[in-house]
Order: sequence, then structure tokens, then C-alpha cells
Amino acid sequence: MPVTPEQAAEIDALRAQSQTTRRATVPALEDMLYTPLPVLDHGFVRVIDYMGDDAAVVQAARVSYGRGTKRVSEDRGLINYLMRHRHTTPFEMCEIKYHVKLPIFVARQWIRHRTANVNEYSARYSIMDKEFYLPAPDQLAAQSDSNRQGRGDLLTGAEAEHVLHLLKRDAEQSYASYEEMLNEGPDGQPRDAGRDGLARELARMNLTLNYYTQWYWKTDLLNLLHFLSLRADSHAQYEIRVYADAMLQTVKSWVPLVFDAFMEYRVGGAAFSATALKALRRMLAGEAVDQSSSGLSAREWREFIAAVKPQG
Repeated sequence: MPVTPEQAAEIDALRAQSQTTRRATVPALEDMLYTPLPVLDHGFVRVIDYMGDDAAVVQAARVSYGRGTKRVSEDRGLINYLMRHRHTTPFEMCEIKYHVKLPIFVARQWIRHRTANVNEYSARYSIMDKEFYLPAPDQLAAQSDSNRQGRGDLLTGAEAEHVLHLLKRDAEQSYASYEEMLNEGPDGQPRDAGRDGLARELARMNLTLNYYTQWYWKTDLLNLLHFLSLRADSHAQYEIRVYADAMLQTVKSWVPLVFDAFMEYRVGGAAFSATALKALRRMLAGEAVDQSSSGLSAREWREFIAAVKPQG
């Protein structure tokens, strides 16, 4: 269950409110505000608050008053220029705050991005919910032979069923032991009056990493785009990539001009080293260039060819 009944009631109450403000608001993001975007089997991403819009980026770049130019085309051109030439400071003028529910192992990977303000659900003070992530069958893959941190071919048949059985069994067993160590019922009273029960801050260490945690995550637009450029990439781990994909939806609604520039110059674009650029110029001049004559390593050459070869 991605959202508890209590959270659903809170969301309904928040969405029923309407505030009067003089600051910039974005209707498309206002429509999404507080609403959970489902991710994985029990997770979600939802926007809690935000500051700024496309015009705030333009305003910061021009260090002017008002809401930018009257022509969207001029604002688009400036934002494209900023993105293309990596003039990043204006993008720091916008901020956004998310509420995210995610598996612990995804959170541990996510927290490596040390450019946000984070406040996580505390299992020292509260009891963890019995919710854990189980991969869909199309995500059960073997270790890649060529990539130490990637996946290879899918597991199938009896092996796939056995792996899912182990994941579910171990997660359920760890929670049963967690409850036994806590010796605490849903009402906060001891299950067994003859035992004290282990402190929550110690009992939590027995839970498996596929259990869900929650946090509030606040960052500026520049660092959000950097996060998304890495985690929405096809090479990112699936379980964090689907969160990045959901967040991309919110960016598109929030700052559509910035989103378009980001997709054009970061996601859809490519950067070349000096050596790769020389090889490209030689190829454009009609010269036959292969890996051995390019000056690039085998891996760099594969990445170079993937970037310049015709799609399809």
C-alpha cells in the first residue's frame, strides 16, 4: 500500500486548501501538488512545496525585476543558452521539496548525492511498517559478465521463482523477528508482559534492505537536474531510475522551458573529449578512422561510436 489511510486523508485535506500568494506559482505543478506518483510496488514520489519557475531562472540570469520578457521565445532562447554553456547559477534560484517512499537499499544509493536537505523516517522513534520491495519478474536478472555493477540476462523458470521465494521469506522472517524483539503491539503495549523488549534503535538492524523508508528531500533545480542526469540514465539501476523518471514528470510540469533545454542538451546531447573531437573531424573530412587510429581506448571508442552512429 503506497499511501496509508492517514496519509491519504492528509493529502485530501491539503489539496482541498487554497492559498493566496504574491509569489510565482505554476498551475501544472499546483495540480500535482501533494499527489503521490506511484513507484515500484509500494513506493511513491510527491511534490510537497516549490519555489520559482522558468521566469525565476531568466530573472536571475538578467539580474532584473519582474517576470522576464513578454516573449516566451526570448526566455526559451536564454534558458537554452544557459544550459548549453553550463551557466548554472540561475538554475539554483528554484527549489523543490519531495516526499519519497523508497526501499532502504535505494535510499542508501540516493543519499550519495550530498546536495539536498534530507529528513528521513526514524526507526529509533517509530516502528517500521511491514512493507518490502519484491522485484517484478522482468527485473530478476543475473550479474552482468562485463559490468560489475550491472545486470545481465533475466532469470527464468524455477530459478526465478526460487529467488522470489527467498526474498519474500527472508523479509517476512526478519520482520517477525523484529516484532518479537520489540515485544510491542500496535497499541504500544507489550505483547508479553514478562519481557521488556529490545530498544527500537537496535531492533531495526535486523530488517532487510528491501524494507521501505520515507523521507523529505529538498534541493535546488541545478542539483535536481544533476541527480536526474545520472539516475534517469539508461545505465542507472532500475530501482532508482523509476524514481528519477517520476521526478522528471514533475520537472516538466514545473519548469517546462528548463525541462526542454535539459532534454535537448543534457539527456539527448553528448560531450566529446579533445581526442574524440579530433577523430570526429577526421571522419567528417572523409578519412577512415578506427579505434586503433583514433587515440581512444576501446571503451571510449564504443561510447564515441554509440554517440555518433545513426539511430535506428
